[in-house]
Amino acid sequence: MAKVEGHADAPFESLRTLLEEQIASGDELGASIVLNIDGKNVLDIWGGFFDEEKTKPWEKDTVVNVWSSTKTVATLAALIQVDRGQLDLDAPVSKYWPEFAENGKEGVLVRHFLSHTSGVSGWKDPITPEEVQDLSISVPRLAKQAPFWPPGTASGYHAVVMGHLIGELIRRTSGKPMKQFVAEEIAGPLGADFQVGALEKDWPRISPVIPPPPSPIDFSTLDKNSPTFLSLGNPPMDARIANTPSWRRTDMTGVNGTANARSLVRVLSIITLGGTIDGKKYLSPQTIEKIFEEQANGPDLVVGVPLRFGTGYGLTGGGTSQTIDWLPKGKVCFWGGWGGSLIIMDLERKVTFSYTMNKMGAGILGNVNSEKYLKAVYKALGVEGY
Repeated sequence: MAKVEGHADAPFESLRTLLEEQIASGDELGASIVLNIDGKNVLDIWGGFFDEEKTKPWEKDTVVNVWSSTKTVATLAALIQVDRGQLDLDAPVSKYWPEFAENGKEGVLVRHFLSHTSGVSGWKDPITPEEVQDLSISVPRLAKQAPFWPPGTASGYHAVVMGHLIGELIRRTSGKPMKQFVAEEIAGPLGADFQVGALEKDWPRISPVIPPPPSPIDFSTLDKNSPTFLSLGNPPMDARIANTPSWRRTDMTGVNGTANARSLVRVLSIITLGGTIDGKKYLSPQTIEKIFEEQANGPDLVVGVPLRFGTGYGLTGGGTSQTIDWLPKGKVCFWGGWGGSLIIMDLERKVTFSYTMNKMGAGILGNVNSEKYLKAVYKALGVEGY
């Protein structure tokens, strides 16, 4: 049996046992779990296997494609630009990206990109996976098309396009592509092992993702003009695309971050800890407060379930608690990735928690394992209801 390595402070040893059980049962292949409380990693464990054939162990520095957990870094980058006065959440996107005003999008605000409410949740016309990865093709297409619903009136999960949209704002306001901005302004200063895509020298330590069970959505029966089809089914995406060189070379902070739980916790604890880490200020408390200003709360037009969004992150409570009832209550923001990865920022308890893995489970927001680990953490913390 693959051993679970790393350290766990006494109250959290149960997580090590749980991860060992999940690996032994086959529910988990390889994974990394980190819990930070008030700036200290009280749990940092990893274990299982790097590959489906179980020929190599998941090591301390193993990383994996974390799908939509990458979005948490895209929105952090935007908030850093807001904090610097380079972006205004209430300004039209066209102030920074004039071409975007085409086709009735002049009313789309920067905040709409960060809350999945822009109406531009996918590509209107058929697009190939190769074209999605070529920003010179995929980004101008988004600027040209009309919104799928009136901007600001509802959320519709920006499944793949979120990184294309926010990335273009970062490029226009900082002069740097998102990949470079994240490397130089966030991951580099923090010493975090997080990349948008991945440098070729790091490919040998990227664990290949194992695709999830088939989607419960039958795309062949959907209206081809519905936000769900256009956002999740255009183009159809095989998870194994994340294991390809072209995916690792591109710059899509909606879906192609390479990380483990330790690096996600390091980056996102900026939010939990008030914006300053190791004496370096990334965000002001005032900008962090904007995260918790509700932007949408109700049935999401793409995923079809109730969700509550603040500025840049999902918020617990409201519609979200009907959909994911195991998330903690209070001043908590979060997001997860296709197949199960998860990052939680609990500001009241100064808790940052993340889980990443290679064997993808069912669902686009957490999986059964994410739920088990998070419940075990909050039970160990003595939080009522767990």
